[in-house]
Amino acid sequence: MRAQAAELDPLGHFQARGLRPSQELKEVHHILAGLWKNVVKPILAALAFSRPKSSSQAELPRIWWCPTGPLAFLPLHAAGIYGKSDSESILDYAVSSYTPTITSLADRVKHHSAIKADVSGLFLTCQPNAPNVKSIPGTTQEVKSIYGQFIKHGARVLKVEGSDLTVEKGLEYMDKFSSIHLASHASQDQKEPLESRFLFHDGPLTLSNIMQKNLKNADLAFLSACQTSAGEEKLSEEVVHLAAGMLAAGYCRVVATMWSIGDSHAPEVATDFYDYLLHQQCGSGFDGSQSAYALHYATQKLRKRLDNSPKSLLAWTPYVHYGL
Repeated sequence: MRAQAAELDPLGHFQARGLRPSQELKEVHHILAGLWKNVVKPILAALAFSRPKSSSQAELPRIWWCPTGPLAFLPLHAAGIYGKSDSESILDYAVSSYTPTITSLADRVKHHSAIKADVSGLFLTCQPNAPNVKSIPGTTQEVKSIYGQFIKHGARVLKVEGSDLTVEKGLEYMDKFSSIHLASHASQDQKEPLESRFLFHDGPLTLSNIMQKNLKNADLAFLSACQTSAGEEKLSEEVVHLAAGMLAAGYCRVVATMWSIGDSHAPEVATDFYDYLLHQQCGSGFDGSQSAYALHYATQKLRKRLDNSPKSLLAWTPYVHYGL
């Protein structure tokens, strides 16, 4: 999904999906390096996480971040030193996920169950021309590519685009499919978090609408937007973002973004993400249990296609994984 009303990305070069201006470019390397040296690397050392050899085929361990206060606004999952001979980052050591609270993660693990075969699959939609917001044509190609991937692999999938999808029908399909991919504008309501919404041609789909649905078979939600995991500065100790709301609505895992993402890269990340997952599947169902690794894979592919300039770092660092 794309967030509402911005015309430029953090660098002012491509169409954005966000509301807030980014930090000064010169600070990007400094912030990521500071997080690495002062926060993340000491934690990895305490956990005895070692950097595997480049030839190793071993699966990286996972780590869950549950930041509070100012740390809740910083990309711990991208902490590192980039572009120098001593380049090193969290990406070399572990696959990162976030959780709004430790309790919510523990509850997910305790009560997790297998996906029912009759709902296993992906429902995806793009909403490129929702009323009163800027057109986001890149979403159309994004869902078209993903749909093609699922058809090729024989996985259960449904695609409904633009004005063909009403809010009511969207909720119905969310109940019939274990996973969803929403490519639309999104807007967060900091005063009334449950009124945060995804903007459809038909009108807003709010978190309260979704939570009232009482989804019992929800697995993965990919929110292809901007700032879907961005909290409110005055409420940094509380969880007030769309990603946490989707977890509360029943989804076991959510892919979201911390700030603006560009139409030029979002389809690439999404298709690489699903390419990884689909190669892990058996039969016609769809399981998002490897989604953290899939996002790690997709963002690493984008990172390797780019350089280590601030502009390039800001292209992949917004993507975050929440939940199991």
